[in-house]
Amino acid sequence: QVQLVESGGGLVQAGDSLRLSCAASGRTSARDIMGWFRQAPGKEREFVAAISWSLSTTYYADSVKGRFTISGDNAKNTVYLQMNSLKPEDMGVYYCAASAGSRGYLYALGYDYWGQGTQVTVSS
Repeated sequence: QVQLVESGGGLVQAGDSLRLSCAASGRTSARDIMGWFRQAPGKEREFVAAISWSLSTTYYADSVKGRFTISGDNAKNTVYLQMNSLKPEDMGVYYCAASAGSRGYLYALGYDYWGQGTQVTVSS
């Protein structure tokens, strides 16, 4: 089993920055890929960014490239999502997710474990 706990959400103005954290515990092999997804009201959950520990590779949605950075701290079992130049369209509940990596990183169905989510609100 893997447990994920997100933190760091909040209310900011457009152009501001936020850093989300996802503290992970449990079987390491089950969380080789750690991803961030977001879901706005009335919309489907969408991929934001992911990191592969084994490949030391990061992946981003086109909509956040150049503004968001995903990183990880192995010693703390924590993944971060640094969000800069936030826009109103970035608003939503952000979820941390983990998978063993066998089903890719892009789709929510490929992840086995999810955190409870943290709300990000961006005012214009």
